[in-house]
Amino acid sequence: MLSSRIAKGEITVIMEGNLCAFDNEAQKEAVYTAAAEQKTAKIVLDAKKLTEWDSTTVAFLYKLSKGRKEVDDTSLPKDLAHLVQLALRVDRKPPEAKDNQQEFLEKVGEGSLNAYTSFCRGVRFIQDSLKSMIRLVSGRAIMRKVDFLFALEGCSYQAVGIISLISFMVGLILAFVGAIQMQTFGVEIYVSSLVAIAMTRIMGAIMAGIVMSGRTGASYAATIGTMQVNEEVDALRTMGIPTTDFLVLPRISALMITMPFLTMLSDLMGMIGGAVVGTVMLGFSVDEYWQYTEKALKMSNFLLGILHGFVYGYIIALCGCYYGVHCGRNADSVGVATTKAVVASIVWMIVITGILTVIIEEAGA
Repeated sequence: MLSSRIAKGEITVIMEGNLCAFDNEAQKEAVYTAAAEQKTAKIVLDAKKLTEWDSTTVAFLYKLSKGRKEVDDTSLPKDLAHLVQLALRVDRKPPEAKDNQQEFLEKVGEGSLNAYTSFCRGVRFIQDSLKSMIRLVSGRAIMRKVDFLFALEGCSYQAVGIISLISFMVGLILAFVGAIQMQTFGVEIYVSSLVAIAMTRIMGAIMAGIVMSGRTGASYAATIGTMQVNEEVDALRTMGIPTTDFLVLPRISALMITMPFLTMLSDLMGMIGGAVVGTVMLGFSVDEYWQYTEKALKMSNFLLGILHGFVYGYIIALCGCYYGVHCGRNADSVGVATTKAVVASIVWMIVITGILTVIIEEAGA
């Protein structure tokens, strides 16, 4: 029960009996009203007959004491008085003044430190993956054959359908766009050369890489990230098993082996897509179209595309495994790691393509 008494400039709030889950709003409002009418009066809390209390009692006393300079809580139970004082102390804590310039410098410094840390962590991960590949060649890597075969299955024949479809459409689009421009000069037949050179030199590898980054790279990040959330990666480290050998090496090896073959498939399907435009829309015969395609094909362009595919396989697997291993500890982190893996693999594919293009052009290939 709650009641209040006003006398000699003091408001005495009497608390009696069991106040656990106290929900008598009428008595609470009567005490609040009396306290509001006597703003300058001292509040004396009389809890001599209080038997039990809970968080609702703390909330009541907090609201009653808030903004008051004089509150006598000597008769309150020690724990109850401590909780009320703690709530009032936190509430009265003044907001920290923020210096805009200092906040900006802190953000710049924190961002720079995070970038440097991420760079060093990425370099170490690349070094560990290369060391694992060396151990694999020397026969000392801790890698199960079943893991490699499982990864090989996921990035080989299971990806044939989607890569064939995407590459066919890309070749068709290249031929269609090229035909529109070449009709102006009456050289539509060279559409076959355009498609053949573009697909074998770079476009086949890029399309296969983009598809595999969204399909397989994301899968790697999600799988290893889930293992990180479930603390399976920690268990492997506890047992002394190198995670790079056990988790990363099978996936990198499988994708580096399959990507050159998927690139060749992409080249073929792109040229078939171009042939559909050349024979159906432009009216060339199959023999004539193939004759010009064959003239445009060069072994150097073909091998260059295979090289790109091989490098893309390493990049895609590396990005997927990296963000999976360094995933957070909650379910949301798995989605974040998957997104980062796809974005990073595509970005690094384009960057490496630019670097390789400059090197190859300088070499005259």
